[in-house]
Amino acid sequence: MDLGLRDRVCLVTGSTAGIGLATAKLLAAEGARVAVTGRDPDRVEQAKTESGAAIGVAADLSDPAAAERLVAQVGRIDCLVNNVGEAYQVAFDDLTDAQWDSMWQLNVMSYVRCIRAVLPGMRDAGSGVIVNVSSTAGKRPSTGMPNYSVTKAAVLSLSRLVADVYAKDGVRCNAVTPGPTATGAWLDDGGLADQQAARSNNTRLEVIETVGKGRPLGRLAEPEEIASVICFLCSERSSYVTGAAWSADGGTVPIII
Repeated sequence: MDLGLRDRVCLVTGSTAGIGLATAKLLAAEGARVAVTGRDPDRVEQAKTESGAAIGVAADLSDPAAAERLVAQVGRIDCLVNNVGEAYQVAFDDLTDAQWDSMWQLNVMSYVRCIRAVLPGMRDAGSGVIVNVSSTAGKRPSTGMPNYSVTKAAVLSLSRLVADVYAKDGVRCNAVTPGPTATGAWLDDGGLADQQAARSNNTRLEVIETVGKGRPLGRLAEPEEIASVICFLCSERSSYVTGAAWSADGGTVPIII
């Protein structure tokens, strides 16, 4: 199926690994001109090569000025995929104001700033697509990740707001809400599986098995499965979809919206 993405310029933030890298690969395979970005220049260059992206730009999107510089370097942007973010296990009582603010800057304000930077060009063109990667935790908070859950709920509200305000300009905005996914965020040393194991009496392998079995489909998602939903929402095949929060969670959150 032709998704109508050929020669579209697609910027994917947080695209040196995981869901972001899988999305960059799939967009490039569909003929899009992809821009990948991350904090580490070496990892950006590696991701550019691995994904077949046309552009690689190192940027720390927790820096308030970075989004505008990034968009200026990429140039015309037809599709923006906001994917950058962080997650970690922590008790609500242990969170500091600095931790709340740090995660808010990366998980929410980087999205706001990137959207703000691409909107003038999209409005001038009379078209554009924005896909924001949220989480099941944005729909049903995770008690083990309080600040992450709140930021991801904010991403859902932001997505609906942008969809409502800019539909008249031909700009579509949707969110995707993945569940636990087999990426480094969960599986790397020191990742969420290790963190959860340290807070329980289970091993990391037991944590991974339990988390997978907690989905109705009985397993973690593969990053390519989330990327497929993102690419569909970027494509002409979803031309009448805006303001939606697409669950890609193996049935994790038992709601019908």
